[in-house]
Amino acid sequence: QVQLVESGGGLVQVGDSLRLSCAASGRTFSTYVMGWFRQAPGKEREIVASISRNSGRTFHADSVKGRFTISRDNAKNTVYLQMNSLKPEDTAVYYCAARSSVSYSPTYLNGDYDYWGQGTQVTVSS
Repeated sequence: QVQLVESGGGLVQVGDSLRLSCAASGRTFSTYVMGWFRQAPGKEREIVASISRNSGRTFHADSVKGRFTISRDNAKNTVYLQMNSLKPEDTAVYYCAARSSVSYSPTYLNGDYDYWGQGTQVTVSS
C-alpha cells in the first residue's frame, strides 16, 4: 500500500504559476504509474496528467497541454505538477493518484487508480 500527500496548492492570480507536489510513502514508488486529477465544484473528477513509472511517457489533458507539466523523482518518492499561466477555470481540488501497474496507458482514468491523496485546493482569482 502507498500513502499519498499533496502540497503546494493555494490562492493565485490569473497568469501565475504553482507547483504541486505529491509525496508517497509505503511500497516502492517507482512501481506505480502516477496521475494528477482535479475536481471543480459541481463537476466530476477529471484527469489532468499522468506519467509512467520511469517518466518515459506522459499524458496531459488538452485543457492543460502547453501550460502544465507532470514529472516525477523516484529517488524522492515524489510526483510534481508544474502549472503555468493559470486560468480561473483551473480552480479545483487537485488530487494525485497511484496505480500499481507494469504497463502504462494515457487512457487510465479515475477507476484505474488504486490509491488517492486527500487533495490540495488551487484557486485562481481574476
